[in-house]
Amino acid sequence: VQLQAYGGGLVQPGGSLRLSCAASLSIRSANYMGWYRQAPGKQRESVATITSSGNTNYADSVQGRFAISRDYAKSTLYLQMSSLKPEDTAVYYCKVTWGTEYWGKGTQVTVSS
Repeated sequence: VQLQAYGGGLVQPGGSLRLSCAASLSIRSANYMGWYRQAPGKQRESVATITSSGNTNYADSVQGRFAISRDYAKSTLYLQMSSLKPEDTAVYYCKVTWGTEYWGKGTQVTVSS
């Protein structure tokens, strides 16, 4: 199973980015999917998650600014990020669970003027 995360980059404060995580296996049967991030010198933290039933959960720091979604046809998980702040700077990882957890390689998001 491979997860390919992409879409990161350099963006100014207040800007937007959409991260994508393409899976080599259908995500329709996934139990749980999510986006996580790790800033320099900090532990990896959960940003947004979505269950198989569509229930979502967001970190307080991104609530109202980020939105997680999925496209079964494309077997892709998304994270729409808006109103980005410098403190959102981190490497972002996707994780998909089909009983076993699989992590994608990270994609760097840098928010800076």
